[in-house]
Amino acid sequence: MLRTLSIRDFVIVDAIELELAPGFTVFTGETGAGKSILIDALALALGGRGDASMVREGAAKSDITAEFTVGDEAQAWLAANEFNNDEDGVLLRRVIDNAGRSKAFINGIAATATQLRDLGEMLVDIHGQHAHQSLLKTDAQRVLLDSQAGLQDDAKAVAAAYKAWRALARQREEFETDAKNVLLERERLEWQVGELEKLGAKPGEWAEISNEHSRLSHAASLIEGAQEALTAISESDTNPILSQLSSLNQKLGKLSDIDDALKTVLEALEPAQIQLQEAVYALNDYLSRVELDPDRLREVETRLEAIHSTARKFRIAPDDLPQEFESLSAQLQQLADASDLDALRAQEDKLKAVYLAAAQKLSKARGKAARSLGDAVTAAMQELSMAGGRFEIALNACEPAGYGLEQVEFLVAGHAGTVPRPLAKVASGGELARIALAISVITSSATATPTLIFDEVDSGIGGGVAEVVGRLLKRLGQDRQVLCVTHLPQVASQANQHFQVNKQSTNGKIVSRIDALDAKARVEEIARMLGGLEITATTRKHARELLAT
Repeated sequence: MLRTLSIRDFVIVDAIELELAPGFTVFTGETGAGKSILIDALALALGGRGDASMVREGAAKSDITAEFTVGDEAQAWLAANEFNNDEDGVLLRRVIDNAGRSKAFINGIAATATQLRDLGEMLVDIHGQHAHQSLLKTDAQRVLLDSQAGLQDDAKAVAAAYKAWRALARQREEFETDAKNVLLERERLEWQVGELEKLGAKPGEWAEISNEHSRLSHAASLIEGAQEALTAISESDTNPILSQLSSLNQKLGKLSDIDDALKTVLEALEPAQIQLQEAVYALNDYLSRVELDPDRLREVETRLEAIHSTARKFRIAPDDLPQEFESLSAQLQQLADASDLDALRAQEDKLKAVYLAAAQKLSKARGKAARSLGDAVTAAMQELSMAGGRFEIALNACEPAGYGLEQVEFLVAGHAGTVPRPLAKVASGGELARIALAISVITSSATATPTLIFDEVDSGIGGGVAEVVGRLLKRLGQDRQVLCVTHLPQVASQANQHFQVNKQSTNGKIVSRIDALDAKARVEEIARMLGGLEITATTRKHARELLAT
């Protein structure tokens, strides 16, 4: 629901702040006062096209902000696009400067006009002579029909079945048109996988065998170095280090009894003696395990050369050979599965049959729903000054597609004796708006758009028909927020909230202003709409009667 609308320096509007309520709201005023400008400003905030001509003369920029309460679908979109906040609403803002440059924001975060439009389609549907309407789009007509009939799940099943069928069909077509290349690729993969399988490199083997080779190739040096260290520490015939340190500790121990200052030195040397003894144990253990093994060295060198040579051939690091084997094996298996043309064709036929069964079921349900909705809208048209007119929904057969076996097209005949034509080609904007009104009222339980806007839906009607339009809009306002620009008192009197738009001269410039009307002011405005500039007691009485009704 639209909660607030703020407009700054837009066309002839200098500054307007609107707080809107649920239910049915009308905007009235004299011709040219700027009623439709409000709708144009909101359309801009919803991602519509903007240019420098929209900036009020003398201003640097136009600034439009719209605050909405949002439902689950819009909340999910906001979260997915990282525009969400902790509130239950969303703030859309659009700025156009006098050079025609545009900026868009969602919840204060920079956005694109496309993102505004995507979100706006979930929030508002605008019906009118000068606005784009979702009902003119073939996709929207199909979605509306499916929603009205409760066929959304069936439509999703058809889309999923079509996607699976066409994916396999493309795979089969690619194989048929490129069979020779596929065969060559398979042979190449078979050779590569065979080479790697024969090598049998294991994860971590390269590091492990490299360490072993280093140890074996330096075994003599390792033994000699370890023995030399052991001799110097404990086995030397001429006063080994451990013996020297032991004697030194004994001597300092005696001297520290005389002078406590030497105890600090003794405390530092005693651990050194212990560490040297540990080193002796470790060296003896190492020398017991290290041995010269030329046969094993030759084996390790042969394995290293095999791994290194294969890695060079595949142009990868030796450590990556096991992973490369897994990857190429998976590719070979996938190619082998895809190369069975007969199996591919059989699977494709199976998936096509699944799709056709789901699509035919959907077609049957759409046919029934189309007749029902067509009759309901036709009946509503008779009340809306379109006597003899009729509304039909054509299901035009088409090639299998993700949406089914037919294209949905709304057709309308505005008068008796005329041939139904596509809704998008209806000549009269007023007729188009009234048909949209009839459809919106009938399908209000199925459409998810929370705010509906009707601009001049009462064009070309009056009297009792105008009253019918007002009642329809009020009824629609029980389930949705409805905003309507109108010049008919019969429509305006039905509203829950009433705004008056008028022009005034400020500093020699014409600006548009808007006022929320209380009960007394509504009587005056309805009376003006009934009687023109001269308001009499009779027109005021008539206005009160309309409002009371």
